[in-house]
Amino acid sequence: MRKVLPLILILLLSVNVTAQKRKVQRAYDAWDAGEYFEAIDFFKDAYSKTKDRAEKADLLYMVAECYRLTNNPKYAKTWYKKISGKDYAKPEATFYYAESIRKNGDYKEAIEEYRNYKQMVPSDARADIGIRSCELAIEWMDSPEPYKVNNLKDLNSRGSDFSPAYARDDFGLVYFTSSRDEAMGKADHGATGENFTDIFESRLDKKGKWSTPLPVTGLNTDFEEGTPSFTADFRQIYFTRCEAGKREQKGCVIYTSRIEGDGWSEPEKLEILSDSLVAAHPAISSDDLSLYFVSELSDGYGGKDIYVVRRETESSEWSDPVNLGPDINTRGDELFPCVREDEILFFSSDGHIGMGGLDIYRANPQPDGSWIVDNMRYPVNTFADDFGITFQGIEETGLFTSTRKGRGNDEIYTFELPPLRFSVTGLVKDEKSGEAIPGAAVQLIASDGTTVRIETADAGEFKFILKGDVDYIFLASKQGYLNGKEKETTRGQDKSREFLTTIVMTSIDKPIDLPNILYDFGKWDLRPESMVSLDKLVETLNDNPNITIELMSHTDSRDTEEYNIDLSQKRAQSVVEYLIRKDVNPERLSARGYGESNPKVIDAGMANIYNFLKEGFILNDMLIQGLSTEEQKEIVHQINRRTEFRVLRTDFETE
Repeated sequence: MRKVLPLILILLLSVNVTAQKRKVQRAYDAWDAGEYFEAIDFFKDAYSKTKDRAEKADLLYMVAECYRLTNNPKYAKTWYKKISGKDYAKPEATFYYAESIRKNGDYKEAIEEYRNYKQMVPSDARADIGIRSCELAIEWMDSPEPYKVNNLKDLNSRGSDFSPAYARDDFGLVYFTSSRDEAMGKADHGATGENFTDIFESRLDKKGKWSTPLPVTGLNTDFEEGTPSFTADFRQIYFTRCEAGKREQKGCVIYTSRIEGDGWSEPEKLEILSDSLVAAHPAISSDDLSLYFVSELSDGYGGKDIYVVRRETESSEWSDPVNLGPDINTRGDELFPCVREDEILFFSSDGHIGMGGLDIYRANPQPDGSWIVDNMRYPVNTFADDFGITFQGIEETGLFTSTRKGRGNDEIYTFELPPLRFSVTGLVKDEKSGEAIPGAAVQLIASDGTTVRIETADAGEFKFILKGDVDYIFLASKQGYLNGKEKETTRGQDKSREFLTTIVMTSIDKPIDLPNILYDFGKWDLRPESMVSLDKLVETLNDNPNITIELMSHTDSRDTEEYNIDLSQKRAQSVVEYLIRKDVNPERLSARGYGESNPKVIDAGMANIYNFLKEGFILNDMLIQGLSTEEQKEIVHQINRRTEFRVLRTDFETE
């Protein structure tokens, strides 16, 4: 027995090793066949039976990879976490751990993991893209785009429902892809665990409800069909058929069919690639001369890329496929193209900066053949997969697909960009006191010719509804005040907005300061710095065409009274001459120099600026002599050296 027992143990160990190898091989065979859903349990079983540390690490990674490729970021995150950062783990585990965290919407945590990966592989730009994507996702969610997004429950099932396309010009008929129970193919898809997909249709009734989806007659088989695209007249359809049963992998080709009588003709394979190459996700242009599609050809940029074939006429042969280039395609996957009537291309990608898995992008073609690509942002895009968009003509409304509910299956959503709405809420107040001015007339003057007039309420407020792409002037007037004016524009605004504005009005019961009217010592020529203030006075006079004014110049008391009178008169006259050169009617202007005779009276505003002066102080020689420092005295002299104007009449009539 002592000799037999070791032999039995060796035999049993050999059997166990052989059985384990078979388990591992079966798992990898399923993986190689693209049957990731089935491979999950095989890898888990093999993982639970092995005690080899290196093999455990490999099997852990493969389970996580299967969850990633079956689009289950919640479980992918759990399994990547088991291995990420371990000394025996692949760096890719940390990268995909960060990706799965981002796909769960945990952006701050994802940033930390991207940084960990960047330390492992500093040269991999995907880490920087991931970090920037998370930062922008947070910003976009804090300031969402104005789209309204809703789940289209009438079309969705427990299976996957995706890639809708309008099939009629009134947008009351929709075709879409679905793996629901009613699909013809009853076998489970090894990659998804769901039925093979078919193309279904649904119609909108008079009450705005979509009918129960039904399989489209004449297009579906026991294999997979999906991603429909229609010509502009809706009489021809392009779609994908995957006879090998693996979405976007070998076996997928593009078919086309035309309306014949009450149904579709027998679908014909589109001969744009050789039989060994994949072509999927067709998108036909409105002129039927350009067909965009997805493939993995030798000139690609990484994963799946978007290509285009073109033809001269509808009866011509298609050209060789052309890759859309690095503006569109990345080392990731670019999928589900849609070309709108205005030639703007929409597509989904996980390689551009985005919020999570697949995001939807808008690509505007440029004259030089390049593209300007923009993320459609939140709420169209989320941390989940968002793809398969379609539009009602060129309107910013339509349908798209998302996994945002977190269940892993695709669902169809509506989106709509509500009409832009603009308004302005304003306040009219006194320039000096800051108090509201009730009963002021406010006139809206628009660049489109519209004029509206209202009065401010008791609290001095007013409100107008505005139109888009228009310039506005708001002119406030009231007896005893100079007219006040503010401007706003809705040009270039891409979001609804309520503008807030304040119109300041100046009382004419006292002289009005003209700040920064400067002269060299003993001279009366205006210095260049004075022009800004005087140009504002020109604008005030233009806004108040019925007033006449007196320009009042003052000096300090540090020369003879006669000298100061003469100097101030010349300074006041220099202002009048400047205004006349600016086409102000001379009859509305007079100049008077007051020399040192009218020292400044301190108001509340100046008292706040200079703490050694109080409201009501008269800046005469007695006050100046009582100041404690030469600096304070010089400040007071500067305040007294001023230019003002006062309103003489408010009934001047222009010819």
